Amino acid sequence: MGQQLIDYSLEIQPFPTYLEEDIDFFNNTISRFSIEQSHNKLVVTATSLVERNFDLQPNIFTSEICKKTTIKDALNEFKKGTEETLSVYEFTLDSQFIKSISSEIKEYAEISLQPERSIFEATNELMERIFKDFTFDSHFSTIATPLEEVMKAKKGVCQDFAQIGIACLRSVGLPARYVSGYIETLPPPGKEKLVGTDASHAWFSVYIPKFGWVDFDPTNNQIPKNQHITVSYGRDYYDVPPLKGVLYGSGNSKMKVSVDIRPAKNTKQQQHQQQQQQQQ
Repeated sequence: MGQQLIDYSLEIQPFPTYLEEDIDFFNNTISRFSIEQSHNKLVVTATSLVERNFDLQPNIFTSEICKKTTIKDALNEFKKGTEETLSVYEFTLDSQFIKSISSEIKEYAEISLQPERSIFEATNELMERIFKDFTFDSHFSTIATPLEEVMKAKKGVCQDFAQIGIACLRSVGLPARYVSGYIETLPPPGKEKLVGTDASHAWFSVYIPKFGWVDFDPTNNQIPKNQHITVSYGRDYYDVPPLKGVLYGSGNSKMKVSVDIRPAKNTKQQQHQQQQQQQQ
């Protein structure tokens, strides 16, 4: 809710021998392809037209359920084993990059995540603390850096901060998931926005029974709104990298990524509505 895909295209060069679209275990749309010819360059370009309207989502700031459901309430609800709670149970379990949660992470989590506190209020505080306590450092970590090292150094990148938040929430028994997407960056006042300067991004969600998933962005200390574009959900980064695969070859390789997010002048949906109005 609050985000709708209007149009999408995927261009791959060289042209793939095999290409298919599928739905993964987490209900994400994925594309699988194989290039069975020699090549020295692979270019994958995904272009999407997305309508994003935060106001169309359930209002997390005024919802009584969202504001009043405590961590203790949620844990009691999960014990009932209802269809709703069973559907999110897997997000309380260990995952590839978030397992054997350390005592240091548990102690960090317990400062905010007390049983009698509202899930929303406590998680919002946790997000603020991660933002203040950790330093963004793009040179510190890789996708393989253990969370314990990130916790000790108090630095990393968006995927690290998202996974720290998830680990904290799971340590007290709450379902938490990893959100992969993009974020629109704004240029300094009076400056033009450069092409390709937006970024792939990650944040986390916590599940509130009878309400649903609520997103938090600890890298920017904010509730994701219209500048955040969701691409996929998973248990951690391992489930939802933007691009992964196997490369056969004897040479070295390197990857270059460019992201560009811009407001559409006129979406296809708007065009359709305008055409209908003109016909009436």
